[in-house]
Amino acid sequence: MIRIFSILLLTLPLCSSTLDGLVGYAMKHSSVAKQSQTQIELANLKSQESKVQQYGSFDFVGDVTRYNISRTLVPLTPTVIGSGKPVTTVESIFSTGIAYNVPLFTGFSQTRQIEIEGIAKQMSVAKAKLTKEQLVYNIRSLYLSVLAQKEMLKAQKSYTKALKKLTKQIAYEVELGKKAKIDLFKAQANSQASQTQQEILSSHIAITKATLSALVGKRVGKLKSLRIKVKKPRYSVNRLYAKASSLSKVKIENMALAKAEKQIAKSKATQLPQVNLSSYVGKNFGEDVATNEWDDETLWQVGVNVKWNILDFGKRDLGVQQAKIAKMEATFKREQMLLDLRKLITQGIEQVKQSYAEYLGNATQLRLSKKSETIEKVRYEEDAATLNDLLLAKSMRQLSQAKLIESRYNYKKSIYYLDYLLERGIKPSSKR
Repeated sequence: MIRIFSILLLTLPLCSSTLDGLVGYAMKHSSVAKQSQTQIELANLKSQESKVQQYGSFDFVGDVTRYNISRTLVPLTPTVIGSGKPVTTVESIFSTGIAYNVPLFTGFSQTRQIEIEGIAKQMSVAKAKLTKEQLVYNIRSLYLSVLAQKEMLKAQKSYTKALKKLTKQIAYEVELGKKAKIDLFKAQANSQASQTQQEILSSHIAITKATLSALVGKRVGKLKSLRIKVKKPRYSVNRLYAKASSLSKVKIENMALAKAEKQIAKSKATQLPQVNLSSYVGKNFGEDVATNEWDDETLWQVGVNVKWNILDFGKRDLGVQQAKIAKMEATFKREQMLLDLRKLITQGIEQVKQSYAEYLGNATQLRLSKKSETIEKVRYEEDAATLNDLLLAKSMRQLSQAKLIESRYNYKKSIYYLDYLLERGIKPSSKR
């Protein structure tokens, strides 16, 4: 069993992580996803709180009061006085009982607050979706960055190997007297520069993977490669923008506007009368001054309180005006968001087109630079060209290859960015 366990530990890091696997894991375990879920739960609790407040509250109450003059244990009434029974008088009264208070009519303020909290609850769900969409895009972007850097590192290693081979060949020809020693120095310098670039790429990979691990919520090992098909983009701004009404970012602004309207109605509710019910049942205890015996009396009461403010020197009107201005602000914000959304969709589409054009251009440059390198190699071997010409051709070919790799992954990143704008990053199976 120990051997089997050891083998499992050794082989576990060798398993490659897929992009969908990391996204699925992050949807459940990432701190970003957990925070958004916490906001939903908090909004649910606030909504429930606003609903239960309309049922009032039961309170256990009690007090002890000491008087300098003896008092009756209960208020004197004609019935008590006419009964002929001795009245209990005490110097200290102990009271305990249960009170129930509930608003009967608040000018619909309480109803509007319940509706406001319900809208806030829906907004928290929409905001959580946007947060997860951004999380998915960031994971995808970092995943592609790691793959691009690894592919460039592989190409850089091949380039370094080729330079080392060229350096050895020049060193051999220097010994034979066919080449000048300055050519050897130049080849060695370029070989060292390539080795340094190789180490820099390795460092970038480690940093990017660490960032990806922090975002996903676990240590990321090997990443499975992706098949990227670069094809001519065919998008329409008008067609994509027409579907914008279903986006969460648009729904959030619509709900913010509806929330502002409810807030206006709530502010106007203060202009109506407020009706509350209060009730109490309990007992008074005390030691009779005359007999030194303890006595108690049961008390209960039910009352309805009406309060209607007829003059507050414009305070309520100012509150209504503030709510109306908040609605205007929400309206302007929604309009600006729609304008920005169209701009971002246009930018996203153009970015895809630019990435596609760069890929085609880099592919052509790589093909031509390979031919140029082959020609310069033959010319150098025949002493028809200098080493500088050959090294320049090699560096141009390496640069073109690196640009081609980068542009291919940038093309995919631009596709993912457009998916992020249109909120298509989260697959149905990944929604939580």
